[in-house]
Amino acid sequence: MTTTIAVAGKGGTGKTTLAGLLIRRLAEAQAGPILAIDADPASNLNTVLDLPLEKTVGDVREETSEKARANLLEAGIAKRDLLDYEINSSVVEGVDVDLLAMGRPEGPGCYCAANNMLRAIIDAIADSYPWVVIDNEAGLEHLSRRTTRDVDVLFIVSDATVRGITTAGRIAALLGELETKVGRHYLIVNRAGGGLTPELERAIAEHGLELLVVLPDDPLVTEYAEEAIRRAGLTPKRSSIRGGTDGARLTFMGVPTPNLFDGSMNFHGKKEWVPLEWMDKAVETVLHLLGVWVDRSR
Repeated sequence: MTTTIAVAGKGGTGKTTLAGLLIRRLAEAQAGPILAIDADPASNLNTVLDLPLEKTVGDVREETSEKARANLLEAGIAKRDLLDYEINSSVVEGVDVDLLAMGRPEGPGCYCAANNMLRAIIDAIADSYPWVVIDNEAGLEHLSRRTTRDVDVLFIVSDATVRGITTAGRIAALLGELETKVGRHYLIVNRAGGGLTPELERAIAEHGLELLVVLPDDPLVTEYAEEAIRRAGLTPKRSSIRGGTDGARLTFMGVPTPNLFDGSMNFHGKKEWVPLEWMDKAVETVLHLLGVWVDRSR
């Protein structure tokens, strides 16, 4: 019997870090082999788990479709068998945990034969594991297009803001519209240094969310980072970001780490760029950060 746990929430709330920590806890408890499914198109769960990633399910789908259009599929091999082989080959094997990355989605409303084959193959792979942990992007609508399996427990992650709680409420409201059935769902409020304010408690109640836990942040981590930024002659500014892979990996390893700037602009876009002056300031900030920790530890 397979228990499926999914993690969702708006970008920048720590979903991937939480998914990684959950996987580590299951592995430490020797709960059995775990299949980690990275359902976010911006795949980075592999970095948190320290596993290599060469190919995603989206890559397999696109490569197979291109071969089919060019009449280059191997003769005598059924398309289902070819997809089965390629997807099983894309599963990254680790110690106690294996990883399957979904990659790019196939597009809303697309339920063609190839995608139905993919869903059946992914479900068959997952059925061979006692535990499946799915790291989702913000919405859950795509789950019904990527897998037919039900979710036993859904953790909806939010930061300590009314906007984050509102997004969590919208995700919970969508559950009844999904083909994928969700059993229990809980709210996790992350990085709530001062606990929940009355405003947040009202927002949680208004959206009918069941609060599981409030996770505090470590104030020294951000305090020292801001001091380093000031020593570099800059003004600190806090904001949530998507895909904080480096910080997520270090936090997963037990070193709480905020994501610092590197001077880049237009992340992952065609016009991504970075001026050398800003890169210099980023390096200077890191050097000052080392100095802050040394100074404060005396």
